[in-house]
Amino acid sequence: MRTVEELENKMTQPSEALINDLQKIDGDLLIIGVGGKMGPTLAKLAKRAFDQIGKKQRVIGVSRFSNSLLKDQLNQAGIETIACDLLDDQAIQQLPNVKNVMYMAGNKFGTVGNEHFTWVMNAYIPGRVADKFRESRIVAFSTGNVYPLTPISKNGCDETTPVNPVGEYAQSCLGRERVLTHFSHKFQTEMLIYRLNYAIDLRYGVLLEIAQQVYNDQPVDISMGNVNVIWQGDANEYALRALLHVDSPPKILNVTGPETLSVRWLAEEFGKKFNKHPQLVGVEGEEALLNNASESHRLFGYPKVTVREMIDLIATWVQEDGDTWNKPTHFQEKKGAY
Repeated sequence: MRTVEELENKMTQPSEALINDLQKIDGDLLIIGVGGKMGPTLAKLAKRAFDQIGKKQRVIGVSRFSNSLLKDQLNQAGIETIACDLLDDQAIQQLPNVKNVMYMAGNKFGTVGNEHFTWVMNAYIPGRVADKFRESRIVAFSTGNVYPLTPISKNGCDETTPVNPVGEYAQSCLGRERVLTHFSHKFQTEMLIYRLNYAIDLRYGVLLEIAQQVYNDQPVDISMGNVNVIWQGDANEYALRALLHVDSPPKILNVTGPETLSVRWLAEEFGKKFNKHPQLVGVEGEEALLNNASESHRLFGYPKVTVREMIDLIATWVQEDGDTWNKPTHFQEKKGAY
């Protein structure tokens, strides 16, 4: 892949498994927060799958759409769009009632110094949405940040691990989960809480950051010594297929790749690609923010795009100066300050 068009075409190509599952889903799909990093490709993936099935189900993307270019791109792909400020309750109430809701809205970066806004977006607005869509199936994006740091030897936190979020961003995400769970109990709304980390695109993500640092002879911080990642296309597919696994009270589902990856190893692998010696700084800790996603692999199979493939694709992307979003993940953060 050499262009954004080739990248998005790959990420939005529906698999046979996705098509088979979406054939079992009735009703339209509303994606709230479609303007984020994953939303546009998720919407296009869903639309292509419905088109291949031959269904007339609508895919509708909801966002503020401060970027009119994205709105135009989605419309050209056959996706309906609705501009909506989620802080306006009347605007939420005017959204069309649909059978399926993908809830992707939230706030992370810029939380420090603006904590009140993060709590409103992550914990209050979900309640207003859940009240409006009480008759819908809802897959709500969350994060593995609600878990505590865990020893490397324990292979990450699974869905039974007690939550213990560090920092106000993670705490507000747990707030979102608790508020959604309340409305699920109140209205018997079927939901799934989708705890994800970390989705990888060629334009952003943990692997891109490490690759850029190695390529540009910048230091690579290995104090958060291990990470989990999953290709964004696979994460989007899992989210859509998760519509078949909603429940009341909500089903919790961890989503990431099967490997616990050493940051040191990743830096060294990119070093081989670039014929460079990584500048490693810091000391690897005995704990990391790790997500055990074996349940999602049981449901959906292993990700189709492997870590080796991601490394190869990102190395080529960096060498050829491919487009990036310049949005650091801050995956090294241990105190939850974003």
